[in-house]
Amino acid sequence: MSGRDRVLAALNHEEPDRVPIVIGASNATGMKVAPYHGLKRLLGLDSEDRYIYDWPELGTILPDEAVLERLHADVRGVFDSFPAATLARNRSRAPHGPFIDDWGSGQVEIEDGTWYPGIHPMADATTIDAIERYPWPDMDDPSRVAHVHDTAARLAADGRYAILATPWLLFPFERAFAMQGLEQFLLNLAVEPDFAEALLRAIADRCKALMGHFLAELGEDVDMIKIGDDLGTEQSLLMSPAMYRRILKPIHADYIAFIRERTKAKIFFHTDGDVFDLLDDLVEIGVDILNPVQSGSGKLGNLAEVKRRYGSRLAFCGAIDTQRVLPTGTPEQVRAEVRRAIGTLGPGGGYLLAAVHTIMNEVPPENILAIVDAAVEFGTYPIRD
Repeated sequence: MSGRDRVLAALNHEEPDRVPIVIGASNATGMKVAPYHGLKRLLGLDSEDRYIYDWPELGTILPDEAVLERLHADVRGVFDSFPAATLARNRSRAPHGPFIDDWGSGQVEIEDGTWYPGIHPMADATTIDAIERYPWPDMDDPSRVAHVHDTAARLAADGRYAILATPWLLFPFERAFAMQGLEQFLLNLAVEPDFAEALLRAIADRCKALMGHFLAELGEDVDMIKIGDDLGTEQSLLMSPAMYRRILKPIHADYIAFIRERTKAKIFFHTDGDVFDLLDDLVEIGVDILNPVQSGSGKLGNLAEVKRRYGSRLAFCGAIDTQRVLPTGTPEQVRAEVRRAIGTLGPGGGYLLAAVHTIMNEVPPENILAIVDAAVEFGTYPIRD
């Protein structure tokens, strides 16, 4: 089967020839610079580094095609972009100066080569007036999506790989964190709920505007649309289920409905942490694929129960532990982790194998090869114990 056929079968809850592999197709399924350099050394490759979103400070590599082929990657990504003026401004800024995006949020260099969100332009805002007066970015800037049609059309004409369209810059809840800071926005959800909801809706309206342009450029050349919002922590949620259902769920539902009116692509929803208690809600609003299935977090770590309860209603992408096994385990331990995930989530289809979020700098390149080679070995259908 081609990679695309393999992915589409899995998403239809059918068993393909083997479990599909997703790596390097988005920020949430990518890798950082250090393991990528290690991989290229192991593979004898020498090429210039490129970055997702042309954003070196993010530190997430856009892998070469030769690397993706060696990793048996079945998915390729199509991304939105910062406006051309934002990219030009940041390329000409002072060395080591903050990276300020088009929304006014920014990252600062906390140590050499390490960047962290540290500029929150609405940190002190608590009023509707502050939202109305804010200089919001122009979502109609054509440079955001000028490349999308040609990139998607080329991948579709090739036909070998599933296309994951990844407007990663469009997550309402996480954008609110960027605008106010995580702690401040969570506080406002509790003590200034009218303001917090208005801010979320102002952000979501702009997300929808850009998503509309993005989907128009994609046309039919797309299989999955990646959206999401980080909702969980290691052991629980960032907010109560009741608060999610009252404030954020309607915004997510409206966003997904907007997308479904414009494409037949599957909805790939990224949310970190233990979100087990929201899985019924995500199914209800139309999520098709859950990522990254953070298998070391709370109740979501019970992969057998997740598969039993939701395996007919959700596909899963992820589940290979990046906190403990990948950075500190041996290749044999990585192989065991892969075999465990495939044996639990793979039967009957509905599983796309990936690491739990980005493969970080601490991960040895040998362990990345161990992931994909074990997936090929143990992921051939029918799955065997």
